[in-house]
Amino acid sequence: MSSQGGTRQPKYQRIADALKAAIRSGEYGPGDRLPGENDLMAAYDVARMTARQALGVLQNEGLAEARKGAGVYVRAFRPLRRRGIQRLAQEQWGSGRSVWSVDAEDRELVVDQIDVHEGEADDRVADVLGLPREARVCVRSRRFVLDGKPVLFATSYLPADIVADSAITEADTGPGGVYARLAELGYEPVRFREEIRSRMPTTDEAERLSLSLGTPVIQIVRTAFAEGGRAVELNDMTLDSASYVLEYDFDAR
Repeated sequence: MSSQGGTRQPKYQRIADALKAAIRSGEYGPGDRLPGENDLMAAYDVARMTARQALGVLQNEGLAEARKGAGVYVRAFRPLRRRGIQRLAQEQWGSGRSVWSVDAEDRELVVDQIDVHEGEADDRVADVLGLPREARVCVRSRRFVLDGKPVLFATSYLPADIVADSAITEADTGPGGVYARLAELGYEPVRFREEIRSRMPTTDEAERLSLSLGTPVIQIVRTAFAEGGRAVELNDMTLDSASYVLEYDFDAR
């Protein structure tokens, strides 16, 4: 099969396309083992490296996962649908629900790692929060796991002068989370801004999210603003791109 301009697709890509078509047709369902390197070598008369590259394409696109010593399997994981607007509505966290629960729906999103400490704001954090350089901030880092798979790592920065001695400095912030506690402190978020980009992960991010080689991440940086325009939180989130669908549903008027 030729692509545009008369250039033939690489063999590994043609094999990967055939495997993806087989997954779409239901020939291979969630949790099924895909043909191994030896199978592909024999079926397509290709070298081992070509067969390995073909399977790598499916892993990099989040369609398959390698299991050590067992082969490559169709990924059974159901992506999270991150509803970027509904999850931040005041009626959500104001009623005691976590903003993360909107994403998980009927599944349990677990925080398996959490670190809360006070530190100095670097230049970026200080600029966003309108703080002097090296001002004290509360730093909250969390890793979220769904169905046994790490899907998100998030770090929030909040001005220490606002949140000192509050539940925000504790591992468990209570019903409604950080935003409900900010409201109790007189700094209820009334506006949010999110910046989104896709990029390749750092080595540390790949390890934290158990990403296979070549899998990109989505970085979402959210700033929460209180009445009067003061920035009260900077939340830097790194998402496994294969684990999320980003949805934005809003009125035209």
